[in-house]
Amino acid sequence: MTDLNTLTLAEARDKLRAKDVTSVELTEACLKAAGAAGKLNAFVHDTPDIALAQAKAADERIAKGDAPAMCGLPIGVKDLFCTKGVPSQAASRILEGFKPEYESTITGQLFDAGTVMLGKLNMDEFAMGSSNETSVYGNAVNPWKVDDRELTPGGSSGGSASAVAADLCLAATGTDTGGSIRQPAAFTGIVGIKPTYGRCSRWGVAAFASSLDQAGPMTKTVRDAAIMLEAMCGHDAKDSTSANLPVPDFEAMLTGDIKGKKIGIPREYHMDGMPEEIEALWADGRKMLESAGAEMVDISLPHTKYALPTYYVIAPAEASSNLARYDGVRYGHRATLAAGDGINEMYEKTRAEGFGHEVQRRVMVGTYVLSAGFYDAYYNRARKVRALIKRDFDDAFAAGIDAILTPATPSPAFGLGEMIDADPVQMYLNDVFTVTVNLAGLPGIAVPTGLDAKGLPLGLQLIGRPWEEGDLLNTAYALEQAAGFVAKPQKWW
Repeated sequence: MTDLNTLTLAEARDKLRAKDVTSVELTEACLKAAGAAGKLNAFVHDTPDIALAQAKAADERIAKGDAPAMCGLPIGVKDLFCTKGVPSQAASRILEGFKPEYESTITGQLFDAGTVMLGKLNMDEFAMGSSNETSVYGNAVNPWKVDDRELTPGGSSGGSASAVAADLCLAATGTDTGGSIRQPAAFTGIVGIKPTYGRCSRWGVAAFASSLDQAGPMTKTVRDAAIMLEAMCGHDAKDSTSANLPVPDFEAMLTGDIKGKKIGIPREYHMDGMPEEIEALWADGRKMLESAGAEMVDISLPHTKYALPTYYVIAPAEASSNLARYDGVRYGHRATLAAGDGINEMYEKTRAEGFGHEVQRRVMVGTYVLSAGFYDAYYNRARKVRALIKRDFDDAFAAGIDAILTPATPSPAFGLGEMIDADPVQMYLNDVFTVTVNLAGLPGIAVPTGLDAKGLPLGLQLIGRPWEEGDLLNTAYALEQAAGFVAKPQKWW
């Protein structure tokens, strides 16, 4: 069988359990597909030896009847996750040559469950970007193409999105600080869920903004997201923000029954100048959920208009603090020093060479808003507005709203190079529908629901109550079933 890489996680799991296929066969099919897709630049560190060893071990577990849901399933891992003995650079020059002596909690849990790692995936440097163009490895490319233009797969989890959409792996890990799972998922026609803040451990994941970062799965279907999310969740004593809550059987909650559910439609998400195709998609999504038995309710989230400026104060502030640890002293890149240079010159030269322009920009903005005289005017004020944004959601849920439906992105995927050299604010506007979810610490999921006039995928976002990922996934499942999205990119790579 040569098309095993096109299977979903659920399909592959069922074939493994039925002994119709082996993990080694699945893994070899994915390795072959990834090896032939160099033009997409999705994988940046291949680990075929590790993958095949893990696949053989998984086959042995399956033969013994010891097969968790993810056992034997080949995935890609975003380069932000530390993987023991494997390069983990966060797509930055400053971590050149860094091979951790430890495993991130999430990859450790996945490996304990028998998951197979095909390699590390491309991303924006330190997860800072919306187009995967800030990577030291060069940009990843969207497998969807139109008018012979190479398109962005989105960011920061662009390599993950590209690899899953192109069937180079069955699924991938991603991280989401302001939309970095949901935006690339929407741009590539796949599913991506950001869980509630604290649901997945952050230990061993290179930090961008610690109060916003959250890991999650990027998959071909909602069912796959439910399967993989369960394996990624769980309390971790090494992460002080990890929630000590039981992990439900998310897949078992996918009934598709949403009769009587109240779905909020926030009026503030009708942005000026939003493309008609996005408005039409949103209207179609409302009709689909209504036809499935849900009740549509107009709601107000009045502080939404302040979300982007709030995010772009808090996230850079936390980044400037987190990235201070990278100095070239103990690991990673160190600049060549001139005679007479001291420790200060080493720091300055190393960080100037090691960090890309976007990371430098955010570190400088973050340092500024945290500096004496500006801390209250910017950072403290942003923290207060963040509390108001969270309260808007709390009020909506307290009024009986079960989930909120919004567009996932303000446009389909744009061309590589079209925004990276323009005003950075235009790039930041890609996060307009997603950053509120991170600021409020809520779960959010992007589901592909249609194509634009040129045949590019478009997605809708559902936002759920805190800790109710199971209910959110079920609503997303109903939307997915109603939309019937089965389009795939035509292979050109």
